[in-house]
Amino acid sequence: MWLISARRKTLETILIIGCGDIGRRVAALCQSHGWQVSALTRQAVTAERLSAQGLTGYVGDLDQADTLPALPTANGLIFYFAPPPAQGKGDPRLSGFLSRISHEGLPRKIVYISTSGVYGDCQGAWVTEDTPAKPSTDRARRRLAAENLLRDWERATGVPVVILRVGGIYGPGRLPVERIRQGTPVLREQDCGYTNRIHADDLAAVCMAAAERGRGVYNISDGHPGTMTGYFNQVADLCGLPRPGQIGLAEARTRLSTEMMSYLEESRRLDNSKMLRELGVRLRYPTLREGLAACATVCG
Repeated sequence: MWLISARRKTLETILIIGCGDIGRRVAALCQSHGWQVSALTRQAVTAERLSAQGLTGYVGDLDQADTLPALPTANGLIFYFAPPPAQGKGDPRLSGFLSRISHEGLPRKIVYISTSGVYGDCQGAWVTEDTPAKPSTDRARRRLAAENLLRDWERATGVPVVILRVGGIYGPGRLPVERIRQGTPVLREQDCGYTNRIHADDLAAVCMAAAERGRGVYNISDGHPGTMTGYFNQVADLCGLPRPGQIGLAEARTRLSTEMMSYLEESRRLDNSKMLRELGVRLRYPTLREGLAACATVCG
């Protein structure tokens, strides 16, 4: 079961920035407690769809901070799930958003989803929150820059910030089924490093627990590292599809995408004990096998 304390009923307003898959799951959990949920979106049609789901939709573009409307931030809780831009060294989206929050509009807390990629390649070592961040990709460097921006803002405003360094997210709608159907090869398993995962529903529950009692940085995973190839094989087995063919590292560098290789050429095992201990989370899907079993309907 997930642990969500009745104390959180004192929160009056919830604002979600980046209301994609995880944002919608968090919104549903908040709504189940009767809380008022607002979300920022770039498109009016999306705002209308959110309104039909009982959320208050606000329209604004994080890439143009001057288009952002007055948002219900004062004394509320902000879940910030929007990614940085795909290029550059920092996160001007986050910077612009924070600059629009006045002293009178300060929230109670911000929960931010980052990535475990900020640790870089740890050559298979176990990683705790005290492990130095050494990102090796521009994508992860932008995330670390966003983390540092939030820490500076926390010191300046006194508003608590929780940073969730998340491993790979899987769940319904997030499985590589089409990739497997297309026969795209995977890296030979003996060449694979360790990867880490968390079911999308468990991540949403972690976000709720972080809002209740978190502060600082947490590694977010199910605590059972595996390999990318092992993951693809289990998804193939789940859906009754042939397992992908395996290729060596040299061939993979010529055939697989740059983004995929950036994941495959890093190896680390996330220690999630701080998450379990401080956030009081009991994962619904503590292993990939259990999580995938709950996704069987996506294979049709």
